[in-house]
Amino acid sequence: MKPAPFGYQRPRDLQAALAVLGEAKTSAKIMAGGQSLGPMLNLRLVEPQMIVDITGLAELKQVERRGDELVLGACVTHADIEDGRIPDVTRGAMQRVAGNIAYRAVRNRGTVGGSLSHADPAADWVSALSALGARLTLRSRAGARMVAMEDFIIGALESALHDGEVVETIHVPAMPASAHWGYAKSCRKTGEFAHAIGAILIDPSAASARVVIGAIDAAPIVITSAAELFGGRIAGDYKDRFDMRVADVLLAKAGVSSAAHRHIHVNVLKRAVSEAAA
Repeated sequence: MKPAPFGYQRPRDLQAALAVLGEAKTSAKIMAGGQSLGPMLNLRLVEPQMIVDITGLAELKQVERRGDELVLGACVTHADIEDGRIPDVTRGAMQRVAGNIAYRAVRNRGTVGGSLSHADPAADWVSALSALGARLTLRSRAGARMVAMEDFIIGALESALHDGEVVETIHVPAMPASAHWGYAKSCRKTGEFAHAIGAILIDPSAASARVVIGAIDAAPIVITSAAELFGGRIAGDYKDRFDMRVADVLLAKAGVSSAAHRHIHVNVLKRAVSEAAA
């Protein structure tokens, strides 16, 4: 299989890339790692007239600690995180998520910003970064704006990106020492996209939790007021208090009509809760 013909530009810096996107009078697609876009081009699921290759942009590969958050350039790869080449503010949570994405060849090339921009509901970073409370800086020629991760994915393969806009940086809050993290997913085989994802960042000492149910063919379900999932209160015994019936109702309200599919999602979330409590 071969892609339809397209033009190709590889800008020298971010401003040049934004200029190309802003001036494009034809349909354009950004290529970062290309691990999602490449197959879609070959299958002719997308047929852009222009590919803008940002893999060489040094500005999008920068990483720095700013106060209580880590700021990642959009072209940081999954392998960069897996291999510990960036500072860790999540006590190993991001490193474990990165290490279980697809295969090593994909992790070597695939980027965090590219994965988020593709907006596949089954992608790991979509759910994990929503649970971690991340924010994104989106940039165009007109300037920059900040978007919370839970507001960025608005549907399956649909993000809040405007025409001519790119993900510039990902801002990940430092995980409190008292917080617990759990992440689980269901795949039929290694390397496959997940059929269900559960993620939880819970702090019993602060009686707070962020719970995400992902891979539901829509934007993830992000629950920031999660006490109802734990019998009305968040405390140290949250594992025992987790109410699978409440999770099932949330999934039904989100449009997951199949009882079998809800059962899988609820049990994957239960695994995430158990991991957090371990």
